[in-house]
Amino acid sequence: MPPHPHPVRRFLRRLLVGFVLMGFLVVGGTAFRVWQVARIDDRDKADVVVVLGAAQYAGKPSKVLEARLRQAKALYEQGVAGHIVTGGGRRAGDRFTEAEAGRRWLVDRGVPADRVITVGEGNDTLGTLKAVAIEVKERGWESAVIVSDPWHSLRSRTMAKDAGLDAWTSPTHSGPIVQTRETQAKYILRETAALLYYRATNASADGIAIDQEVG
Repeated sequence: MPPHPHPVRRFLRRLLVGFVLMGFLVVGGTAFRVWQVARIDDRDKADVVVVLGAAQYAGKPSKVLEARLRQAKALYEQGVAGHIVTGGGRRAGDRFTEAEAGRRWLVDRGVPADRVITVGEGNDTLGTLKAVAIEVKERGWESAVIVSDPWHSLRSRTMAKDAGLDAWTSPTHSGPIVQTRETQAKYILRETAALLYYRATNASADGIAIDQEVG
C-alpha cells in the first residue's frame, strides 16, 4: 500500500487547487459581465450624454471616435439628454484634444455649439471620467449616459459611478472594434484584465496597455 501524502502537503495542494478554481471563477465571471453589459443599450433620460475620447488626427476623429460621436448625436436627437460632453485630452505632439475633435465633429453636423461641453483632460478612461464628473457636478447635474465601445461599457460605467455620477451606458454598434468575432474576443479579454486591475488597485490600466486604444 502506498504511503499517504503528508497532511501539510495535502492541505497545500488542496489550497492551491482552490485558489486556481477561484481565479478561474473571478476571471470568467468578470468576462461574462463585460459581455453582458456590452449588450445593454440604456436610453433612459439623463442630464448629459458623455462621449469618451479616442484617437484623433489633426482634429479629425478616428473611426473609433467617430462611431462614438454618431451614437452620441443620435441619443441627443432622440431627446435622451439636452447636452453632450466630449471627453479626452491630447497626446504628445497633438494640436487638438480628443474632446475638441469631438466637439468640432458634432457642431459641424448640426448639434448646437452651446449644447456641447468639452472636457479636454485625461489620457485614459479613469482620468477622463474623473474630469468629466467634476464638470458635470459643478453644473448641478448628476446623471449621465456613457457612450463608448460595447466591451468598454462595464469598466467605464464602473469608473463613472466611482467618480460620483449616476451612470449607465449606450454603446456603439459600429466601428472597427465591433466588426469581427476575433476583434470582439480580443477586446473582451483586454477589458476583463483592465477591469480586474482597476478593481484591485483603483488605478488606470495604462500599465497593461489597455486605455491607449479604447479611451
